[in-house]
Amino acid sequence: MFKNPGTKWPIIIALSIVAVIGFSVATIKAAVTHPVEMSDYAMQNYHDYDNNVNDIINAQISFDKKYSISFLTPQVMEKGTVIVYQITDKSGKAINDAKVESLLTRPDNKESDINLTAPIAHEGKYTFNAVDLPKPGRWDILTKITIGNDQRFYNLKADTRNPNTFEF
Repeated sequence: MFKNPGTKWPIIIALSIVAVIGFSVATIKAAVTHPVEMSDYAMQNYHDYDNNVNDIINAQISFDKKYSISFLTPQVMEKGTVIVYQITDKSGKAINDAKVESLLTRPDNKESDINLTAPIAHEGKYTFNAVDLPKPGRWDILTKITIGNDQRFYNLKADTRNPNTFEF
């Protein structure tokens, strides 16, 4: 094919350059088609979380010394999920004046996020209205609890397809 051995190297180099450009275009197309979702751990973007991580951890330690949180929802289901938390102080007395905000989110996108606000508080149990999840599968339950100057983020992972899949 190549009678002169010196002519094959320029062709190999040219083909290599074309291949690198082709792979670069494919990588950019894949990145645009499937963008990376920003983390919303602790209900804030990761820059804010990283900048304030020590304050968040110290606030969590301080909160845990004074209060106890229990997640009472037996199962996260696709239809009619009711999120319930119980908040007590360390002596077991119910706390009814906490501000509780919750967010149901999928780890792969933000389009199906469901904000839960204004729960009904009764005897330390904070009950949000029932929600229907738009998709089956894994859901993160991100919650911020504020009592006076104390606050804590409470993050859970659940799966609607398997009730035994739950992570605190």
